[in-house]
Amino acid sequence: MAQVLQLSLLYVASVVLMFQQFCDGKLMMEYIGATGVPITFDSVPIDNEIDFHFILGFAIDADSLGKQQNGIFSPYWQSTLTPQSVAAIKKKNPNVKVMASLSGWSLGDKVLHWYNPTNPQKWVSNAVSSLGSIITTYHLDGIDIDYENFPKRGNSSSFSFCIGELITGLKKKGLISVASIAPFYTTAAPYVQLFDDYADVIDYVNHQFYTDKVTTPKGYLQAFKIRAAQFGKEKLLPAYEVDGRGIQGDAFFDALTLLQTNGFEINGVMIFSADASLKNNFHYERKSQAFLLNSTSSTN
Repeated sequence: MAQVLQLSLLYVASVVLMFQQFCDGKLMMEYIGATGVPITFDSVPIDNEIDFHFILGFAIDADSLGKQQNGIFSPYWQSTLTPQSVAAIKKKNPNVKVMASLSGWSLGDKVLHWYNPTNPQKWVSNAVSSLGSIITTYHLDGIDIDYENFPKRGNSSSFSFCIGELITGLKKKGLISVASIAPFYTTAAPYVQLFDDYADVIDYVNHQFYTDKVTTPKGYLQAFKIRAAQFGKEKLLPAYEVDGRGIQGDAFFDALTLLQTNGFEINGVMIFSADASLKNNFHYERKSQAFLLNSTSSTN
């Protein structure tokens, strides 16, 4: 009996390893649930050859009125995205992971800001505890950092320490396996510091290229080169906003091709957001996944 059990476990492990290798290097990350649209995970097309990471928007360090809570986070994403639905989509699609993005731009009409906690260690302790509870309840796999406003005066050095130690603490406890950061052109500085200090625990950089005011493939290439110099090209993902800012339509895929011809491996794409894609039958999600599957395999 013990021998049979051992062989069964070895078989399961080999299947899991084969699946991981099959999907390795092809990643789709997509924000979902941030705009009040009653969306579900099942609405989104998921290719089983792609590692698909949903990013829930958002978990916020504030009460419902926007008052800061010193590292005590609460979930504010669309109510249709329940713990049960997270468990179900992951069971249905073993290549799916689900993450929680932290902060975002606003909570209702209240614009959110990073603030320097008076006791950074306490903030980290509260954040690890509160997010740990959310992660466990919602069956999450990771967190995404999307603070979008910083103090205009003084430094934001506590941001690097607090966020870096938060990610480190959650990973050490085995609560998450993946972490990403989401800078854009006006927030690059604090995120560069965070990346320089804690790159070993940051898996992906979801730079919001659609805010860089580039509308052509050539402009996208130049912006990508700048961000690759800041964050390294290995973890940097090209990004697209559905019917939003920046490059639009097929020009985005022309930009991806141009990146490839200039020596950048395109093994992942970030899209904002599934909410907006409901009205076009997820055209860009389908086309992005097809592009990734047809692109050169990762050699990393």
